Amino acid sequence: MSTETAASSITSEPAAARRKRVQAGLGRRHRNEMIFRGLGIAAIVLALGFVAVLFTTILSKGLPAFTQATMHLDVTYDPALIKLDPKPIQQQGQSDADFRGESLRWQRTVAMLNWNKITEAAVRDALPPGFEIDTRSVLSLVSTSERLKLRDRFVEDPNLLGQTVSVNLLASADADNWLKGTIDRSLPDNRQQLSAPAREAADLLREEGVITFDFAWTIFTNVDSRAAPASAGLAGAFMGSLYMMLIVIVLAVPIGVASAIYLEEFAPKSRITDLIEVNINNLAAVPSIVFGLLGAAVFINYFHLPLSAPLVGGLVLTLMTLPTIIIATRGALRGVPPSLRQAALGLGASKTQTVFHHILPVTFPSILTATIIGVAQALGETAPLLLIGMNAFVANIPASPMDQATALPVQVFLWQGNENRNFFEARTSAAIIVLLGLMIMLNAIAIFLRSRLERRA
Repeated sequence: MSTETAASSITSEPAAARRKRVQAGLGRRHRNEMIFRGLGIAAIVLALGFVAVLFTTILSKGLPAFTQATMHLDVTYDPALIKLDPKPIQQQGQSDADFRGESLRWQRTVAMLNWNKITEAAVRDALPPGFEIDTRSVLSLVSTSERLKLRDRFVEDPNLLGQTVSVNLLASADADNWLKGTIDRSLPDNRQQLSAPAREAADLLREEGVITFDFAWTIFTNVDSRAAPASAGLAGAFMGSLYMMLIVIVLAVPIGVASAIYLEEFAPKSRITDLIEVNINNLAAVPSIVFGLLGAAVFINYFHLPLSAPLVGGLVLTLMTLPTIIIATRGALRGVPPSLRQAALGLGASKTQTVFHHILPVTFPSILTATIIGVAQALGETAPLLLIGMNAFVANIPASPMDQATALPVQVFLWQGNENRNFFEARTSAAIIVLLGLMIMLNAIAIFLRSRLERRA
C-alpha cells in the first residue's frame, strides 16, 4: 500500500473509531508505564529490604558484644602471698645501669609471684560463705589477662602491699557466654564450657551484682589475644588499616589524579594512549586477589619488603585503587563544558593555565568524592591482604608501617574462624559494625565535602 493510499484510509476512517483506537493505544502505554514504574519501585523496596535484613542481622548479633561481663572485686595484696624485698630506690652514687638492672630483677621477682592465688582469694571473698568450689573453677571465671593487671598495678605502686582495693576485672569468655545465654544451659556437663560449680558461682555473682555487663572498651583499646579471648580487641587491626589508608592516600591520590589529567588533557591521541586507556579499564575489573598475588611476587619476593607489613598492604591497595581514581577523574574532566576551555584559551591562557586554573577547580568535588569512595573500597578489601601474610596473629600495636600488623577486614576473617564460636560470633559482628561505621563515615565525608565545594563553585 502506497503512502497516499494509507493517508487516504486514515482520513476516511470515522472519527469515533480513530478516537477509540488512539485511546486504546494511550491506555496500553499508560499501563506499560505503570508496570515499569511498579517494577522499579519493587526493585528499590527489595534492595532496601535486603539491606535492612543485613544490617538488622549484623546489629542484633554484634551489639551484645559491646557489653561484657565484668567482675567488681575487692582485691587484697596479702603480704603472706606477696613475699619480696621492697622496690629498689636509686642510691646516691649508684649508676643508672646498676639501678636499672636491680629494678629489672625486682620486677622479675614480682612476675614470679603466684598472682592466681590473689585472684582466687578475691573471688572467694565475693562468694557466699561456705560455697564449695575448687581452684580451677574459680580461676575459670576470670580472664587470664586480668591477673597480669593486678601485677602491673602493684609494680606501679608497691605501697599497695597489705591494702585492699576495688578492682574491675574482665570475666572469662566462657563466663560471658554462660551469663549472656549464648550457650544452651540444658546441655550436659561434658558439653559445657564451665564446670557445674563455676556456672553456679557465676549466677550467684551476677545476682549479687558482683558481675555486671559494662561497655566493652577492650574492643577498641586491646589487641587480639589467643590466651585471653575475653580481652581480644581491634586496636592492632585498626592501626594497621590506618597505616595502609595513609599510604593509599599519599600514593594513589596524587598519582591517579596526575595520570588522569595527563591522559585526558595533554597526552596526544595515539595507539599508545589508546592501549593505556584499555589497560586501565581492564585493571579496574581485575579481581582484587590478583593484586594480592602481584604484591606477594613483587614487593615481598623481589623487593624483600617485610611480610605482613602495612607498607606492603598499602602498596597493594594503591595498585588496586589507582584505576578507580583515574577513571573517575577522567570522567569528571570530560564532563566540563567545552565552552570553559574555549573561553580560557580565547582570553590568552595557556593549556596548563586552562587545566589548573579553570578546569580542575570545577571538577575538584567529583575528584574528591571518587577518591574518598576509592579509599573506602580499599579499606574493606580482604583477599589481597591474605596473600601478603596479613592474616598472621599479631599481638602488638604496630608502631610504624614497617611493623607486622593485620587489618580490620582480616581481623573479621580471623575471628569468624575462631574455635570459641559462642563468644567470637558476636565479636565478629561487632568488628563488622566498626568496619561498616568507618566506611559509612568516609562516604558521609565525601558527600559533605562535595556539597560544600559545589555550593562554593
